Amino acid sequence: MPDKLPRIAPASFNFLRDLEKNNDRDWFTGNKDKYDTARTNVITVADALIERLRTHDSIATEDGKKCLYRIYNDTRFHKDKPPYKTWFGGSIGRVKPALRGGYYFRLKPDASFIACGFFAPEPADLKRIRIDIDQDLNAWRKLLKAKKLSDTFGDILGDGVKTAPKGYAQDHPGIDLLRMKQFLFRRALTNKEVLAQDLVERMDEIYRAIRPFFDHMSEVLTTDVNGVSLLRSPRKR
Repeated sequence: MPDKLPRIAPASFNFLRDLEKNNDRDWFTGNKDKYDTARTNVITVADALIERLRTHDSIATEDGKKCLYRIYNDTRFHKDKPPYKTWFGGSIGRVKPALRGGYYFRLKPDASFIACGFFAPEPADLKRIRIDIDQDLNAWRKLLKAKKLSDTFGDILGDGVKTAPKGYAQDHPGIDLLRMKQFLFRRALTNKEVLAQDLVERMDEIYRAIRPFFDHMSEVLTTDVNGVSLLRSPRKR
């Protein structure tokens, strides 16, 4: 019988609930042992998730510890900001430059979610994406309406420009996509789902739904407008 995958302990969520009510340095210092235990728990789950993702994707992030965000907020320029995040979050990257896109999760009582996509494309990448939308809009519509993707995540999300990007008309049939500066997909997780024994399998299943989109974007961002690969090494003379 295979070993059970690690799960999020209720105590980890309890720590976050207590931190929400006592977000100050004195309380945190006095409860540092609880934080360390909760953090170790989340790292163990993230390790298992990365291992599971590696069965069907090429992952660059080394391990759960590397993927996890620091719990300490940067308060240098925001004096009213609480000193600690009240959630555990992690970002898992794919092997670049051939594979594009990334995975993300945030665990917080009553507000957990997982997400994936392109949070901040480089200007050159955003330009190339818009060219592809312009040239192959029907493929984009079909990709985004695919049953598995839409059933899993719903609509694509992300910030965008208020008007038309430079070089494109306001009445372009794909203006809703051309305006986008981010290309994100998000799925909420209930407390019950987060604390369930099958959390890792569930997250992996949800992430798998994004692969056709990632495959398309990886092809777009590694080829020029003529379909010539940008990854080929220059020919030696």
